[in-house]
Amino acid sequence: MALKLYNTLSRSVEPFTSRDPGKATMYTCGPTVYARAHIGNFRTFLVSDLLRRYLEYSGYDVTWVMNLTDIDDKTIKGANAEGISLRDYTDRYIESFHADRRTLRIVDATLYPRATDHIPEMVKLIEDLVDRKHAYIVDGSAYFKIDSFPTYGQLARLNPEEMRVGERVASDEYEKEDVRDFALWKAWDEVDGPVAWETALGKGRPGWHLECSAMSLKYLGENFDIHLGGVDLIFPHHQNEIAQTEGVTESPLARYWVHSEHLLVDGQKMSKSLGNFYTVTDMLDMGWKPREIRFGLLAGHYRQRTNFQASGLEGIKQSLARFEACAVNMQHAEGQGGLAQLKEIVAQREQEFRDALDEDLNYPEALAAVFNFVRDANTLCQDRKIGPAERELGMDTMRKFDRVLGFLDLDAEAADPEAAEIEALIETRNAARKAKNWAEADRARDEIAARGIILEDRAGKTVWRRK
Repeated sequence: MALKLYNTLSRSVEPFTSRDPGKATMYTCGPTVYARAHIGNFRTFLVSDLLRRYLEYSGYDVTWVMNLTDIDDKTIKGANAEGISLRDYTDRYIESFHADRRTLRIVDATLYPRATDHIPEMVKLIEDLVDRKHAYIVDGSAYFKIDSFPTYGQLARLNPEEMRVGERVASDEYEKEDVRDFALWKAWDEVDGPVAWETALGKGRPGWHLECSAMSLKYLGENFDIHLGGVDLIFPHHQNEIAQTEGVTESPLARYWVHSEHLLVDGQKMSKSLGNFYTVTDMLDMGWKPREIRFGLLAGHYRQRTNFQASGLEGIKQSLARFEACAVNMQHAEGQGGLAQLKEIVAQREQEFRDALDEDLNYPEALAAVFNFVRDANTLCQDRKIGPAERELGMDTMRKFDRVLGFLDLDAEAADPEAAEIEALIETRNAARKAKNWAEADRARDEIAARGIILEDRAGKTVWRRK
């Protein structure tokens, strides 16, 4: 079985075939850096991260580009309100974005191009569109002429008969059914303040939709493999990207369009007025650990709305504890061996894992395969069939799963900054128990518990893990 993806353009699940054999190219619409990204944004970025990880797991050499929108109506408004440069204003939120994505273990993209670093490419794209009669200039602003592009609306399933063509819209964002000629370049206006570029088109700045076309063409070329984003970007943003790019190249912008559904929080759309609007920092302040946030945001299939519940932390902790307990069991097992049996289990569960993700990234089914492996491995530990060879195979299998999942923390005990202190406290506790110094044993036990550590006494040794 090979990877299949739901393509928004065709509204069907299609076998994935890359443009270049053995290589995969991805473009994700990244954050607009006018504020700190919220967890709904990060669910979309985590879906991209999951796909990138799985493509690499499947043997592809992946080039992943995620843009940073540092010029649009919102960033200009924010910078001017604070009386600082656009660069200084957006640098702040770019830094917080990278901090949050690292917290959530989103692997580095190949490139994070900033829109403001690509003004010449955008100007050239507009000039080409004007030459091809797909764009026109009015009072220093350039607009894309929708009726020049017969397939406009195909991605968003818009009815061409209902399109109002010939009117112009300058705003970066507009209502879903309000289909008009859209801005490629905006002539300078007083509200822009100091934000402008002197170009062959005149003094002004780019429209939001143009930016991704210029950057994806520069770094991935024509007809690259996968374009990703949230469903809210299908129209107008992605529909306009297609028109701008294909109006010049006359070839498909991307082969597959992959869109993740909205994240609901406590059963409702995120809203500050409802008190359910969270950033990654908010979640950390509420007591969530990074991998718990990652686990919760990835729950469910990417094409289904997911309800993220702030009250669901305990259930997530219990799920993650099952993985950790299995790792501890294998790391400390001293059985007689059952390598042939474990090899059969590994082959079966890895195949189930791959089959699930090959089927349009069926994450819930892939996670079920990993839970089944955990159950099987625990049974072998209980039956004393895990020896050194089995331990190596079992841990290697879980690490392979984690190359895609990104939250198992299999070597957390060794990497824990308090590991030496915890080991010393365990030694103190065990020595006190042996000497029947119960007061000292209780003191050490309580200090260990206060650090969030769970102890298990097994056949002459004590093993530990974090709650």
